[in-house]
Amino acid sequence: MRKYRLVAKKGEGTFSEVLKAQNVKDGKYHAIKCMKNHFDSIDQVNNLREIQALRRLSPHAHIITLEEVLYDQPTGRLALVFELMDANLYELIRGRRHYLNAQLIQSYMHQLLLALDHMHRKGIFHRDIKPENILIENKSDMNRGLKLADFGSCRGIYSKQPYTEYISTRWYRAPECLLTDGYYGPEMDLWGAGCVFFEITSLYPLFPGTNELDQINRIHKVLGTPDVRLLSKFKQNGAAHVNFDFPPQAGIGIAQLIKHASFDCVELMIKMLVHDASERISAREALRHTYFNTARDYEARRQSSIQATESVHHAIQERDSIPHPKGLPTIGANLTHTSSKDAAKKSTKVMPQGSLTRAIGQSKYTAKDGADDMDTNPGSLPPIMGVMGNNKMQAYKYQTLEKKAGAKRKKRLRTFESKHAYNVPGYAQGATTNRNYLGAGILSQNSQNKSSSHFTFSNQTKAGHLHVPSTNPGRQSHLQARYKKKG
Repeated sequence: MRKYRLVAKKGEGTFSEVLKAQNVKDGKYHAIKCMKNHFDSIDQVNNLREIQALRRLSPHAHIITLEEVLYDQPTGRLALVFELMDANLYELIRGRRHYLNAQLIQSYMHQLLLALDHMHRKGIFHRDIKPENILIENKSDMNRGLKLADFGSCRGIYSKQPYTEYISTRWYRAPECLLTDGYYGPEMDLWGAGCVFFEITSLYPLFPGTNELDQINRIHKVLGTPDVRLLSKFKQNGAAHVNFDFPPQAGIGIAQLIKHASFDCVELMIKMLVHDASERISAREALRHTYFNTARDYEARRQSSIQATESVHHAIQERDSIPHPKGLPTIGANLTHTSSKDAAKKSTKVMPQGSLTRAIGQSKYTAKDGADDMDTNPGSLPPIMGVMGNNKMQAYKYQTLEKKAGAKRKKRLRTFESKHAYNVPGYAQGATTNRNYLGAGILSQNSQNKSSSHFTFSNQTKAGHLHVPSTNPGRQSHLQARYKKKG
């Protein structure tokens, strides 16, 4: 556990507690499920039903990911490291006063049934479907962000009955779990999913029984009492503590409790909450229901886009795997291949200083005065710096270019100084305002010359070394402003 820093406690169950922890190395957050039981050996850990189920079911988009198993053999402590989700469905609807968006409910149920269908096809059923075990992320993508968790109670579909009698949370327990001594199967997951479906639609639980008998009575009040044939079927493997002399009830029906829901929504919910497990809809059949038409169309479009993207990547990889010819063509109109020997001979040609000469084609690129851009001929490119070989050959003499540019810059400055002399009282009086010349006889008061430092004077230089006659104002072409460099 030194690898993780514990942050907070997320929840606690009968056999474990869940902690929020941060990885010390990468800073990522995880959910760590700490088991309350102690384990004597690593074989006992590997035989743990939850670990075996997650290894068989992963990876899947709607099954929680087991990232690491932490086992301390001296103390027998075991912790399972999972990806951290934002919340569960119970936290989403707790204290909520407004119904969830119908499209969001459809998306959540579609993802939950995808997870159940994947589990059942892998030969595992969950046995504890409830809102607390359905984790969600704050994502806006449709059909994304829901994962089924807590596989501590799962069992194999083909394992021998009877199973544990008191399994699943009471409010989401199917009739076959309540009325028999452990004779149930994966159909109980669909009953639990139907109860969750109703709860996120209505924002309250469908069968909140206080005990076993109250739970059965609540089911009968909504769905009605089972017929005689089904009751006799339950009696064959009936629980000893259950009296099957139930008073006949018609049931108020699910549709009366969620009048705001659509017809398809109510129809699917009724098929998931059928007394007889053999007549209850399966996860695969539920995914084909008309209620999920929009979700299926969206998923089909998403899969087609993924396949198109993968085909493009595959085509790019195939194109890149084609071997290139030995001699690369020149960039231009002539696309004939040049042999590697000829290219090597041409690349050793001496290049004159003061110009950038292309090794192939002998196109000159001479630097302009005070500029870095070069005149390029159509169909030819300048040479790539550093690939011509011959380290002794100094082909690119930037010092020569800088000297030429500096000489021309100084020449322009001398010409500028000889042509422009001004009678400006502000300079003779040693004014502190920064000014610069914009042209003949034009003086800017609030700008600074950014092109050369020769036009920036200090107060001492302005007062002592600038001779301006005060009698003849205006332009004096025969006078010249003089300045001295401070020692």
